[in-house]
Amino acid sequence: MNNSSNSQKKERLSRNFLLCISLIGIWIFIQFGLVTITAPNEIMILALLVFFLLIVEFFPLPVWKGTVTISFPLVYTIYLMDGLSYTILSYGCIVALINLYKRRPLRIVFFNPALLLISFYSAHVISQWFLSFLTIELQSRFLQGVLHFSLLILPFYLINNLIVDVLLTIRPQLYNFRIWKRKTLQELNSFLLSYGYLVLFYFLGNQNRGEIDVFSFFFFFAPLVCFALLSSIIANLKKEKSKLKALFSISSELNKKIAAPDWLSFLANNLQEFIDVDAWILWKREKKGWNLRFASGLVIDEIILTDETAQAFDKTRQLTVYHHTKKDAGPAGKIFSEEVGSLLYAPLVLENELVGMFVFGRIRSKSFTEEDMQSAATLANQLAVLIKTKWLFAEQEKRLILEERNRIARDIHDGVAQSLAGAIMNLETATRKFTKMPDDSFRLMVESTEKLRRSLKEVRESIYALRPYPTERVGLLSAIASKINAIQRDTIMDISFDTRGPEFQLSPMVEKIIFDICKESLQNALKHAEATKIDILVSYQKEHVLLKIKDNGKGFSLFQAMIKARQHPHFGILHMNEAAEKIQASLQVDSKEGAGTEITLTVPRMGIEGSDLSDQAYASR
Repeated sequence: MNNSSNSQKKERLSRNFLLCISLIGIWIFIQFGLVTITAPNEIMILALLVFFLLIVEFFPLPVWKGTVTISFPLVYTIYLMDGLSYTILSYGCIVALINLYKRRPLRIVFFNPALLLISFYSAHVISQWFLSFLTIELQSRFLQGVLHFSLLILPFYLINNLIVDVLLTIRPQLYNFRIWKRKTLQELNSFLLSYGYLVLFYFLGNQNRGEIDVFSFFFFFAPLVCFALLSSIIANLKKEKSKLKALFSISSELNKKIAAPDWLSFLANNLQEFIDVDAWILWKREKKGWNLRFASGLVIDEIILTDETAQAFDKTRQLTVYHHTKKDAGPAGKIFSEEVGSLLYAPLVLENELVGMFVFGRIRSKSFTEEDMQSAATLANQLAVLIKTKWLFAEQEKRLILEERNRIARDIHDGVAQSLAGAIMNLETATRKFTKMPDDSFRLMVESTEKLRRSLKEVRESIYALRPYPTERVGLLSAIASKINAIQRDTIMDISFDTRGPEFQLSPMVEKIIFDICKESLQNALKHAEATKIDILVSYQKEHVLLKIKDNGKGFSLFQAMIKARQHPHFGILHMNEAAEKIQASLQVDSKEGAGTEITLTVPRMGIEGSDLSDQAYASR
């Protein structure tokens, strides 16, 4: 409660400080700009300098992790050519118009130009006062010029940064030494660039023997303006490239991690590279209601989603921004800290189905731009696809479990159950004929015993099949190695087994099918190919897992094999191909008669790696 009260006090104090600076700036604008204005000395030069000033202010230079302007050389030249009035008028109007064009809050529209006007007017007063006491007369015009602009630029930057430091200190948001250092380094870069350009201005001006006209000013300041313009454009392009790269990285990694338990941690660690926010919360919509998946930044400790908020989420299908949370923060406003000034709601919608809600928060009010909204919408759409994909995988797993249960039920009904029923009928008949026809009874008992033995064998085979699969017990690579060892114990086959890349966990279903195809390929090579050497490779790659099995056997005609597959449904190649399709893998068989056979299975990483989801392999437990 005390923290909330202190935060509100600091917020009021900072707003009052903004208001005071704005009022002083307006007074300077009117008193020393409008009231004292006279005719300009050179209207064309003034127009050119004002135009250049507009460009430089509109396209700030990228420095460190922020931006600065190098407009002081132009401001100083206007001051030197036409005096304080035109400097205040042009500087104030240009900065205010740019802030209005960029849709910044009204208090910032007034504060930013007021800050610059106060800083420049104060620097003007200090320089005049200092020059009035200066008794040393410098003979060189170059040194006189350097002294003149030095007495302006030094207090201008000092006063400007002092006012900003006071504002950042009294406001409720964090302002530590690291932030101050970064801001100071940005301003120092601006100061050094401006100072160096003004030194060049006086040096070249002192060398000039002819008339200084509008063309002289154009060619002198054109490089400065072009440098600011090109640097800003290049920086924006790099920023867009970085955001696209971040989106690609997030999308690629989430495709691999969406079903893994650490996908949310990855998203949290990389989100700031794509969209810079101070707080964010992700909810997932499930059949039972909304489930909080992750929260970070300026949010309350205990996040509870009320029924009213959940109903509001259900109705939110479009990107929605609340620029002033003090007035209206939307359905989740109470979940965020009071320091958050604006909220952006990005619903996760896919094919008109709402699957989640992403809410972003920033400290400053009215801080979400059109560019931010596009970034949030892109990320929300990507997450909607990934969450829906995960749900489809889960549904596929359930369907496979149901199919496996139905298959087991059919096998029991058509096999063991029928054999037991027949044996029981024979035994009942033998019981009735035992006294009158002992030979028939004995024959029926022998037949029943044989049927029971077959049934017992089927039951044992079923029990063995229901045991955990080798890949579940020891993993894919160990299961393949064990199978190879078992074959080599019974044959003299030369089998080599190589692996590449770091092993990562796969879905139990994927490992089972890879192992089945490997086992089927080995059995085909042993039974049909008459091979003496088999090479097996399992390669864990960035986008897929590769299984390659190559033998030096007699090979076969693939066309003839496919004809045989139609006549014999359980033929190996057809079975392997159907198994590969279940996991969206591709199976390639390269073989020629007398040239051996090479089988390549390519399994794409579909985002189910490391999953704890049950699948067909688990149905056998």
